[in-house]
Amino acid sequence: MKPIDFRSDTVTRPTAGMRRAMLDAEVGDDVYGEDPTVNRLEEQVAGRLGLEAAMFVPSGTQSNQIAMGLHCRPGDEVITEAGSHILQYEGGAVSALWGIQPQPLPSEDGLLSPEQVTAAVRPEGIHSPRSRLLSLENTHNRAGGTVWPLERFQAVVEAGRRAGLAIHLDGARLFNAEVATGTPASAWAKLTDTTSVCFSKGLGAPVGSALVGSAALIKEARRLRKRLGGGMRQAGILAAAALYALEHQVERLAEDHAHTRRLASGLAELPGVKVNLARVETNILLVEFARPSGEMVSRLAAQGLLVNATGPHTVRLVCHLDVSSADIDEALSRFRRTLKS
Repeated sequence: MKPIDFRSDTVTRPTAGMRRAMLDAEVGDDVYGEDPTVNRLEEQVAGRLGLEAAMFVPSGTQSNQIAMGLHCRPGDEVITEAGSHILQYEGGAVSALWGIQPQPLPSEDGLLSPEQVTAAVRPEGIHSPRSRLLSLENTHNRAGGTVWPLERFQAVVEAGRRAGLAIHLDGARLFNAEVATGTPASAWAKLTDTTSVCFSKGLGAPVGSALVGSAALIKEARRLRKRLGGGMRQAGILAAAALYALEHQVERLAEDHAHTRRLASGLAELPGVKVNLARVETNILLVEFARPSGEMVSRLAAQGLLVNATGPHTVRLVCHLDVSSADIDEALSRFRRTLKS
């Protein structure tokens, strides 16, 4: 039985074209700024996001954490949504690496309001941490791939600016938001001080992210990347995969979104399954089962369906370039068998 892996869009494997691009990559020492493929990638990403400069890094977590270190000092505070990646999936790095205090704000869909941000900002005084940074996420992973409506994003950013906050966007899946809405990724990114984008999720590269911002911020970011051990040498082999992904695999994200909607519609018809179809916007699907999620993960694995639990009765499924239309049909058949047993 062929496994169908819905655990994440990080499980993708490089395509043949991407492997050829990696094999043929022109390389140099990136720490010296001499890798032409890395330089080309950074220029292309910065231009695409409408910001001055970019820096290639090994992972989205490192990219986000460099941004934390750029904008905050020990004892400062970052305001963010309670389910955000920087809080839930980065090993406590905001506190462990930088001594930053997070202030998590609750939401139902991963999206904050201007009023929440304004109310969260600390008054000046010796008893409180200094509110320094507002960190947002688009699309929002834990909320099920939610896309920030541009007008709402702008309103929240403006509330942060009025309060003197720097703005960081965790845009690991920002190109999913672009493809889902037709709004250029730059429309969100240019409103921020720094934006992180990931190449190793839906875009299908084996590794790599980029931090994008002003030339001055990215210059300082290189110091922090070095401090965190992210200074790579002949990194053009990896950057070539990211370049290929950016040039060939953004538009195809629409296939992942279509597969996710078809999977959601099929699951919604099954007994003992709850799917909020209105919340299916991109390639992430949250499904609630009558049985405990841990039990469902095991039962589905026995049918060759790999998923992750995200709550007591909720599992997450993520479509990606290694999940075909035929795989969706087969997956629905396996779900039916699992729920009947």
